[in-house]
Amino acid sequence: MSGEHGSAPVIARREMLGLAALPLLFCLPVIGFEAPKIARWWRARTDRRALLDVVSDLLIPATETQGSLGTAVPSFVWQALQHGLDGTRSPGSGGAIVGASTLDTDAEPEGSRRLLTPIGEELDVLAKGDFLKAAAPQQLAALTALDAHAFTPGQEDHPWHKIKDLILTGYYTSETGGSRELNYELVPGRFDPDVPITPGMHAYSSDWTAVDFG
Repeated sequence: MSGEHGSAPVIARREMLGLAALPLLFCLPVIGFEAPKIARWWRARTDRRALLDVVSDLLIPATETQGSLGTAVPSFVWQALQHGLDGTRSPGSGGAIVGASTLDTDAEPEGSRRLLTPIGEELDVLAKGDFLKAAAPQQLAALTALDAHAFTPGQEDHPWHKIKDLILTGYYTSETGGSRELNYELVPGRFDPDVPITPGMHAYSSDWTAVDFG
């Protein structure tokens, strides 16, 4: 009995407290959400994903085998950036590779903003306009020029180095890249000291000199 009747004053006090708090709600300052800023941030993120798709496709297009897009290389690169693979996380953001349990898969990688943003800006200049809206031949010419510039002496820290390496790593560790675009020979196998080179012959995936993507 005491339990049932004893709860009534508590409920009453809660209701009174709720009513008393109502005037306070009207005194709180109105929080203004900066919709234009949020829209610009979201568009920038979307553009960086689109930029990654385009440059991946230009670097390794589909031929008689699937290219970067057919093997989901841009998704690999995005995830690699989230994990900080190949030192793509700046020291200030935690340079160590993060584990899957601590990874926020919905967040844009810090390396995306830091690496893809300057690449996109340089490509816009080389394309004389919006790189993403340019015709395919113009995009290829711009990326070719950027690649040539990035690998000149003194440009060792150019952001394209990291992105290009991750694209190539993603492709040539895929089934298509490792066993179809390249010839796959199960190791250990027989030793052939002299292998004739024929037209259209592909390199072997067991040739570890190909690991140096620079």
